[in-house]
Amino acid sequence: MAEKSEEPKVESDLSFRDEIDPYGFRRSADFDYDSYEAFMSDYLATLTRRAIKWKKVLKTPKAISKSRKVKRYVRKGIPSEHRAEVWMTVSGASGRMANNSGLYQRLLNGPKNETLCETIKIDLHRTFPENIFYCNDATNSKRPSLENVLTAYGHHNTKVGYCQGMNFITALMLVIVKDEEKCFFLLDALLDELLEPGYYSEDLIGTKVEQGVLMELLKLKMPEIAAHILKHDLELSLPTTKWFICLFLDVLPIETVLRIWDCMFYEGSKIIFRVALGLISRNAQTIMKANSFTALIEAFRESTQSSANLNCHEFMQLSFQDSLTRDTINRLRQDVRDKLQKEQ
Repeated sequence: MAEKSEEPKVESDLSFRDEIDPYGFRRSADFDYDSYEAFMSDYLATLTRRAIKWKKVLKTPKAISKSRKVKRYVRKGIPSEHRAEVWMTVSGASGRMANNSGLYQRLLNGPKNETLCETIKIDLHRTFPENIFYCNDATNSKRPSLENVLTAYGHHNTKVGYCQGMNFITALMLVIVKDEEKCFFLLDALLDELLEPGYYSEDLIGTKVEQGVLMELLKLKMPEIAAHILKHDLELSLPTTKWFICLFLDVLPIETVLRIWDCMFYEGSKIIFRVALGLISRNAQTIMKANSFTALIEAFRESTQSSANLNCHEFMQLSFQDSLTRDTINRLRQDVRDKLQKEQ
């Protein structure tokens, strides 16, 4: 039976130095509290201003349908109290849910693929074991809900079924949306509409295409870095696989990830390239100084662990500095897809 979570709404971290962040994640031992506190002291004022503007927008029926104004608001950040509603609407998940009444419960009650169910069960305990909602001794465990959503989706979309990475994505969705059925349709919108086909397929062909596109974009926009990577025989997929599979979750600070997802649910997968290019660009000097395969891997790792990434507002502004058209991405996707097919 699908259940709705009853835990209280997650609020902003006003103490700044709690070991557990507002989304239930335990902060690492080397977490930069000073940088975080310096950023949040100013950012809270920004959040308050954004919340007031969003509240006015949400008073109007159908106000969060896609428009230039809403796109601008989304890029500047969705307040936590409105995030679930806006994600559901701009992604198209609310429409899917309205048009498929009862589907989620029918999937839960229907016949099951035992192999699929067992695979999902195995990964439940591997999903954010440090998070208070998913750890073994969680008071209000979300593991049953996570299992339900992944099981329902696996039987809904049998071509995808279940792939590692989907558990982490769905787990964070549940923390934000707090409702199994809504989370199911949000996952469906993400995988069916917003990401490249085959993104979470068994052979991860969609993910491979996107990684190939990122390399082609580097050749166009940062040719020196592209040449440097090729010089040291680094397959870009090695340092960036987690960027794509986890959509930067468990790669970047959680507040930054949520700002990325705000834009992703509105604009689709284009945002993944914007963020990836932004990360590489702002760490260009470190990457260019890396003079070996191993050093390059370390440079990419350091780029995601920089304290500068805590400032999610500035991070997102930098990600939108350069132009990137959907036509360019689609053209490169076709080129990469043709190349992969020839190699096979």
